[in-house]
Amino acid sequence: SICFMLYLGLIDDVLNLRWRYKVILPSFATLPLLANYDGSTSVLIPRPLSDLFFIPKLDLGYIYLFYMYLMGVFCSNSINILAGVNGLEVGQSLIIGLSLLFHNLLQISVGTPENYEGNLFSAIVLIPFIGTSLALFHYNWYPSRVFVGDSYTYSAGMTFAVVGILGHFTKTMSLMFLPQFMN
Repeated sequence: SICFMLYLGLIDDVLNLRWRYKVILPSFATLPLLANYDGSTSVLIPRPLSDLFFIPKLDLGYIYLFYMYLMGVFCSNSINILAGVNGLEVGQSLIIGLSLLFHNLLQISVGTPENYEGNLFSAIVLIPFIGTSLALFHYNWYPSRVFVGDSYTYSAGMTFAVVGILGHFTKTMSLMFLPQFMN
């Protein structure tokens, strides 16, 4: 999925695709990601409601998969929305990436066995991403000597979608992208 979005970003940089294609093509890149998802599609019900309805957990099934599909499309386009301002796309990616890495390390140190592998996978993917983004941020800050283009923005957004979905913390990922939702 990340490589497909990198390729789409390269095509967009060269051919300057229209926005309708930029919304449709990430949906194809999200499909292999969802095909590899093997986690739960259930959500916990808050205690007052679960006591009232006697349902501690609700299995959403395909609705939850559709939510993750939309998250993949949204994340891949959201980093690109603010691109073009010196350092903003790399800066927001660094803030989100460092926050997610902190979240992963915190979850690993707490020692919850059900989320250990997902958080470890996320940390392993995020560490090289943060390292390369830090180097890129040095050259992308004002006055910019390097402009990242759509290749970085699409692949960064899909990287966040991949670690959120396969790391099993899509709701936390939604909180990280709250400023993008408001935008």
